[in-house]
Amino acid sequence: MEKVKAKIDYNNPVITIRDLYKSFGDMKVLQGIDLDLYQGENLVVLGRSGTGKSVLIKIISGMLRADSGDVSVLGHDMNTIREKDLQELRIRIGFSFQASALYDSMTVRQNLEFPLVRNRKGMTRKEIDTATESVLDAVGLLHTINQMPVELSGGQRKRVGIARTLILNPEIMLYDEPTAGLDPITCIEINDLINEVQQRFNTSSIIITHDLTCAKSTGDRIAMLLDGKFEHVGTFNEVFDTDDKRVKPFFEYNFVE
Repeated sequence: MEKVKAKIDYNNPVITIRDLYKSFGDMKVLQGIDLDLYQGENLVVLGRSGTGKSVLIKIISGMLRADSGDVSVLGHDMNTIREKDLQELRIRIGFSFQASALYDSMTVRQNLEFPLVRNRKGMTRKEIDTATESVLDAVGLLHTINQMPVELSGGQRKRVGIARTLILNPEIMLYDEPTAGLDPITCIEINDLINEVQQRFNTSSIIITHDLTCAKSTGDRIAMLLDGKFEHVGTFNEVFDTDDKRVKPFFEYNFVE
């Protein structure tokens, strides 16, 4: 499915990062990151394993603190944010984990209800049921509502994980390798779902991936992380229209005949 052009507000960044550094001991990971994510945008972050892609989204979500630099998320300074405000902010950020992170001892319904019961005190049983069924229907899996995660395919588990994230109506979605380990047909379905989420829920998203088909299908902009910095940022064609020997292998690995 060809990506529908999103309504992006380029005057309204929801994430702003300037001169971000992060190291672990002697290992320098992020070395002067600058980045903006705009309202309604899907931004894909590409880079080799170990280049700091997942570290970046953990800093954005407050799971890690930067060594130096400025990180603003939905108007909050992540360097000075208080724990109470951080907990409230995380409800506004959806995190889709690579392994879906479903509770195997719970049914699909119970997995989706869990964040509602924990974060939306006072909801009636009818309101919880409506929210659960609505978001599950949005990812095309209403028929699995009473199944256990072990009964689902990898792609279905990924979809349920995304549904559980969407149930709190997040403003920002962070996808960590959304197509990892999936067959090509299921990858296409997940890519289409990411675009549907952007359109239907008006989310702004950062998508971490090695999969250039995913990047091309979902990304309004691509940011290539090289040597601790974003060296190439733009549309898919703009990023890969280069002789940079650090970039070309990504394209050739995915697309060369």
